[in-house]
Amino acid sequence: MEYNDQIRNRLKRIEGQLKGVIRMIDEEKDCKDVITQLSASRSAIDRTIGLIVSTNLVHCMSDERQLQDKDRETLIKEAVDLLVKSR
Repeated sequence: MEYNDQIRNRLKRIEGQLKGVIRMIDEEKDCKDVITQLSASRSAIDRTIGLIVSTNLVHCMSDERQLQDKDRETLIKEAVDLLVKSR
């Protein structure tokens, strides 16, 4: 699978969020604020995982070679399993 600029940009933004959390910890910011930022980072990671899985599923469904090896139902099940595993 090819990863596009949208996915790379999301990951760079998440990287920035996590660096911000580290800075907050170094500055001994309030626990509530740190947890809020960590939750935002986790949500962004979850959305990115969903984007990658859905993009991959669309790619696999349109790839005739993939469909010859596996049926659509199996591909969808694999995608759902990836999402469940990520949690």
